[in-house]
Amino acid sequence: MALRNFLTRNLLLNKCPLRISQRLSHFTFVPDTVSASEGETQRMNLFQAINNSLDLALSSDPTAIIFGEDVAFGGVFRCTVGLQEKHGKSRVFNTPLCEQGIAGFGIGAATAGATAIAEIQFADYILPAFDQICNEAAKYRYRSGGLYDCGSLTIRAPCSAVGHGALYHSQSPEAFFAHCPGLKVVVPRGPIKAKGLLLSCIRDKNPCLFFEPKILYRSAVEQVPVKEYTMPLSKADILVEGDDITLVGWGTQVHVLREVCQLAKDQLNVSCELIDLVTILPWDKETIAQSVKKTGRLLIAHEAPLTSGFGAEIAASIQHDCFLNLEAPIERVTGFDTPFPHMFEPFYMPDKWRCFEAVKKLVNY
Repeated sequence: MALRNFLTRNLLLNKCPLRISQRLSHFTFVPDTVSASEGETQRMNLFQAINNSLDLALSSDPTAIIFGEDVAFGGVFRCTVGLQEKHGKSRVFNTPLCEQGIAGFGIGAATAGATAIAEIQFADYILPAFDQICNEAAKYRYRSGGLYDCGSLTIRAPCSAVGHGALYHSQSPEAFFAHCPGLKVVVPRGPIKAKGLLLSCIRDKNPCLFFEPKILYRSAVEQVPVKEYTMPLSKADILVEGDDITLVGWGTQVHVLREVCQLAKDQLNVSCELIDLVTILPWDKETIAQSVKKTGRLLIAHEAPLTSGFGAEIAASIQHDCFLNLEAPIERVTGFDTPFPHMFEPFYMPDKWRCFEAVKKLVNY
């Protein structure tokens, strides 16, 4: 209903802020940079940075294995290209088309002592593995009283909108897994973060889900350090400092919110503080709370539907901890409570114009 009303007001009345031709570029990617002290860098897009991270994991850990649908020839997004040729068929290999089996095999391999790195070809198809991930992997150490452990399991999956994926290749399922103690859930915003965070997940002693925004695979390009490095999990990044409103997102949405920061500054003279949550579970509540205590206003944006999206958990927690600091109700700008559309994707997305309207509401409350 909300999506239909939006389309009626904007598309049918010719007031929509986006053209259909823009559906493949609802954001402008802003690359991160690293200091010269990080040493030699190499130009990489997101899938190349992930490939590099996986290569380093296989090279440094003889127990590491990579498996999933079509990973032997490089995968549909080329994230594993060349790895079987370099490391052998016993360490990089295909599986049957069975997500539940991929997750179950990964749990068994990790329990037996391997560093298991599984790929689910699209995050939309991770749901057949939900039982294995949430009822087995997340609970294995607890259930066995510490006798058994599958903490060396990492599951990668491409997620979120790509411009033409429609209902089965565009979903953002992070909130499903955020309700499951025992897991870590991570979403990178670019190649530098992807390489470091993926290596951190692979070496973390808890089962990790690593969701990769597929639209960034080729559109996100940065100068990535060649050396091996990790980045902290459960630590949010303050990307833009500000005083008036706190903006929170993750993955692709971080780049949308960067543009919103600039719009607010240019058109409203409003100073926004932008935070990349980075880790969905366990999330960095302290960083967001400290920011909101300073700004008094909070906007959360994500591609997943509104109802029970992870933004709801953030809003509830910050409202509880920062109630006396809030100058306006917390705003959420998200996908609609509908299946992910195809031709109407531009109007489903929480683009900069919808986010900017929410900033106006916060300022004028």
